[in-house]
Amino acid sequence: MRSLSNRTKGIICILAAAFGFALMTAFIRAAGDVPVMQKSFFRNLVAMFIASIALVRSGIGFKIEKSYRLDIFFRCLFGTSGVIANFYAIGKLGIADANMLNKLAPFFAIVLSIPLLKEVPSKVDAISTLIAFIGALFIIRPTGVVAETIPAIIAVYGGFGAGTAYVFVRRASKKGANTPTIVFAFSAFSCLVTLPFLIFDYSPMSMRQFLSLIMAGVSASLGQFAITSAYRYAPAKELSVFDYTQVIFAALIGIVAFSETPVLLSIIGYAIIIGVSVVRWMKRNEQ
Repeated sequence: MRSLSNRTKGIICILAAAFGFALMTAFIRAAGDVPVMQKSFFRNLVAMFIASIALVRSGIGFKIEKSYRLDIFFRCLFGTSGVIANFYAIGKLGIADANMLNKLAPFFAIVLSIPLLKEVPSKVDAISTLIAFIGALFIIRPTGVVAETIPAIIAVYGGFGAGTAYVFVRRASKKGANTPTIVFAFSAFSCLVTLPFLIFDYSPMSMRQFLSLIMAGVSASLGQFAITSAYRYAPAKELSVFDYTQVIFAALIGIVAFSETPVLLSIIGYAIIIGVSVVRWMKRNEQ
């Protein structure tokens, strides 16, 4: 991809990430009633193994410079909490709904880029962020029923955690952090956080469940490497619209594999969020 512009490389990477994360969602759902922390551990264990191989083959070794050490820590902290929230939501909501609420991440990234990256959004960015959250309400559909509303709110936090993590990925990358190091640090941190839950609350798994979690880890690794590379090549505001292909992938997988058909209000929410993303991206290209 040497002859391609950084923006084009970023788009290609974000599309690969969208497909990887959609597959991960499907495999997490396929794992069934395995505890959330156990799902997270195996997902990140596989990613840590793949990242360690990438580090060894690259010859760069694992080293976190002092200049971006805190950025890596916050990427790990918010990324881990976001993944746990997302996995919980996947088990309670349709995978398309869970993915769509998680895709609020780019809008959170825009907001947090103001204090953390000094990237001031335009009026279009500010208005589109507000409209996106209105679209999220159609998916959350607050009814007062805790069993329905709480998982959706937790899914929104998953988007916040992911968006915050992406900002710290970009900040660390701008200071010289490489992709394998960021992925390995995040995966190792997540494994350490979830390991105690695995030890004291391990749930026996069937071979199907075990293989589902392994494949979730492989799919997540594809997504993690691709999205980390994407945000190294270009800022969130240039890539976010392409990230929404994950919802399309997830919806198709949900229909084919789990017979999940999104309700009308959810579809309206998808249209609002994706639509405002497309408009914001087109306005940016006119500048």
